[in-house]
Amino acid sequence: MDLTELDIIDAHIHQWDPRTTPRQFSKLATLLRYLPLPVDIAAKLAPRGDREFVGDPSAYLGPYLPADYRADLGKTRVDAIAHIEVEWTGWKPDETRWVASLPFGVDTPALAAIIASADPAAADFDAVLDAHQSASPLLRGIRTMVAHHPDPAVKSFAPNDSALTAPAFLNGFAQLAQRDLSFDAWVYSVQLPDVTALAERFPEVPIVLDHLGTPAGIFGPVGKHTGHTPAQRQALFERWRDDLTDLAAQPAVVAKVSGLMMPVLGHPVPPRGAPTPVPELVERVRPLLAHALAVFGPDRLIWGSNFPVDKPITSITGAVETVATALTEAGADQGTLRKVFGGNATRVYRVDTAS
Repeated sequence: MDLTELDIIDAHIHQWDPRTTPRQFSKLATLLRYLPLPVDIAAKLAPRGDREFVGDPSAYLGPYLPADYRADLGKTRVDAIAHIEVEWTGWKPDETRWVASLPFGVDTPALAAIIASADPAAADFDAVLDAHQSASPLLRGIRTMVAHHPDPAVKSFAPNDSALTAPAFLNGFAQLAQRDLSFDAWVYSVQLPDVTALAERFPEVPIVLDHLGTPAGIFGPVGKHTGHTPAQRQALFERWRDDLTDLAAQPAVVAKVSGLMMPVLGHPVPPRGAPTPVPELVERVRPLLAHALAVFGPDRLIWGSNFPVDKPITSITGAVETVATALTEAGADQGTLRKVFGGNATRVYRVDTAS
């Protein structure tokens, strides 16, 4: 395994500045900027679901911009990135315009694709898509915050579990095919059957499953009753495995091997600045990656760092090494790694390699 030979596209990063842009966490970030309250103490005042989701709130309380991502890259060479929407609370196309204005491609990787925020159920969905496409020619698709967990103590991002099956959502979804746009589906693993049903109904729309379906609690306890015992974690894995197999039968679906170090999966959060050793992470994620490779194959897996969300658990270099090692142990050769770490993203997000 020679990682230096990989032309890496990071297909899942976030950028934000909670001090100047409208985010879900902007008000809290502004408040803590002026209150003399240590971050760790402030974190204890947050709801349990928020604490367990973010692990370490530091990255959410200040800007995370191209220079911060460049610093987090360390010695890892990334050629291009795809930016994924993240909790913009104002007029959604403004986030696309803001992202497109960031100084990527100077001494940072090039911005190759934008996945914007839009809700097919919204009455103004077509106008939102028009505005996104006007804001940047790099628009490749949308993501809608639909992740909802049945455990009330696990952080949900949608008010209920029916977002993907609502008639208004389904009526609007067809517009993506008309505009040659994809849909990034970020769900918790209990919602995987809904993604399968969506793919069956709209086989003409490319669907990208973010973070392998985020099986919250699969590595340890989160919430009130998720992943608290080995038996619960085994049952969670088995249901995830079977539901992912069903989803992989839909040929227009690809899966991101990203977000596997999200704290909400149940990872123990190490001390700040001390990433979890790669061998420990490989041991945890190997069963997930082995199954994903078996059912999606080498042509339908895409890597993304999910930075800075995964930063409390690992570094970008650690994430690359973990995924590459686990896939290699599952039988991936160098050609497969080239596809997972770049080639497949180039195809799915229509990255212009000439620029």
